[in-house]
Amino acid sequence: MKIPPGFLILSLSIVLFACKKESFITSPDALVTVTADSLKYDTVFTTAGSVTQFFKIINENEQKLKISSIKLMGGTTSPFKINADGYIGPEIDNLDIAPNDSTYVFVSVVINQTTSNLPFIVQDSIKISYNGTDHWVQLEAWGQNAHFLRNKQISVDETWTNDLPYVVLGSLHIAPGKILTIDKGCRVYVHGDAPIIVDGTLRVNGQMDSVDRVYFRGDRLDDPYKDFPASWPGIFFTTTSKDNLFNYAVLKNAYQAIAAQDPAPNSPTPKVTLNECIIDNAYDAGVITLNSSVYATNCLISNCGKNLYLLKGGDYQFIHCTVASYSNNFILHKNPVLLVTNYVNVNGVPQTASLTASFENCIFWGEGGLLDDSDEVKVAISGANAPVTFNNDLLKVNGLPANSTLNSTSVQLMNQNPLFQNIDISKNYYDFHLQTGSPAKDKGAATGVIIDLDGKPRPSGPPDIGCYERQ
Repeated sequence: MKIPPGFLILSLSIVLFACKKESFITSPDALVTVTADSLKYDTVFTTAGSVTQFFKIINENEQKLKISSIKLMGGTTSPFKINADGYIGPEIDNLDIAPNDSTYVFVSVVINQTTSNLPFIVQDSIKISYNGTDHWVQLEAWGQNAHFLRNKQISVDETWTNDLPYVVLGSLHIAPGKILTIDKGCRVYVHGDAPIIVDGTLRVNGQMDSVDRVYFRGDRLDDPYKDFPASWPGIFFTTTSKDNLFNYAVLKNAYQAIAAQDPAPNSPTPKVTLNECIIDNAYDAGVITLNSSVYATNCLISNCGKNLYLLKGGDYQFIHCTVASYSNNFILHKNPVLLVTNYVNVNGVPQTASLTASFENCIFWGEGGLLDDSDEVKVAISGANAPVTFNNDLLKVNGLPANSTLNSTSVQLMNQNPLFQNIDISKNYYDFHLQTGSPAKDKGAATGVIIDLDGKPRPSGPPDIGCYERQ
């Protein structure tokens, strides 16, 4: 049989092309891209490990590329670990990458504990070798020793001091009648599945300076997770809990930052007292209660799914507080910044409890969400009226909320923009200090509160409304 010449040429071309695809490029000038020249890890708690980062090695050639070596230079003693294409380091040899394809190199770090209580740096590098060419990726991580508390039970009175951070894993439980005291400057990092449950008493003794405040937040400190809401469950005060006190505390990125159920056993003393505190970026609620009692002064509750929800009655007093939400990339503002009720529905039937609530010199504001102005502040009462009063407040409403009263001598600011200092949603930056021209300036009533959230003085004359005094 005679084979047409054109067929031979076509067949030969296919064979040569296939051989070219199967062959390896050997030139040191091969087109190879490594997508990172360094990997940096934010603070990693000793022995707790970190998230895994990665980079890619991309073969941009029409032939296969043989990576002769991917080597972690610190070897088996390095705090870093590598994995490429399913192979575990510290050295991975003879890894083939198909034409116009890539492979991932995954890098994690675990830092061993040292005697230092200060952050310390660990470094290493990865050498990638092919065709006589070396490419380097530098590795850097900041380590931090800590107290690691797994399923910690506070069964005797205990005090935490600011020697090392505290990392809560599993849960933290304060037994009935027992007291956990947290001294100024402490940092408490809580894992995503670790609720703090208070049957007894929690006392947080932060002080004015930023370094002396007590911080509660999730234990993921790497981007982008360090700013995610619902990074940790929050703090739950149960029926038996009493005399809880927070001074200069910052609670960030919880699911429900503070949740309290039922009055304190020693009522009328409030179950939870908040002085000069910041509660921010809680996914579900900043403060949520069920027939409980909270007294708060100079507090900022910001950008939470539900900022301040006081349900089924209780006893509440909020003085010089700013409660504000803006829709952002993390949380859509779709709930009132304040909801007060004397009931909850159980199988469609209202279950009520007595309610007393007062809000003085406070700002309640929300923007950019799904609510109109009349829905930012809501008071819902079932049956007989309950005393809910607003005195010298700035409210994002068109009129006084239904089922509430107004002190006849107060100056109420309805639907007037408070003019916060700087709100930049695109950069996730919020400064709730007041601008000079804010309508809240000098519109408060004298309450005996002589400082603001920054610990700076309030004047003897009319103070500003909200948690910050314009200095």
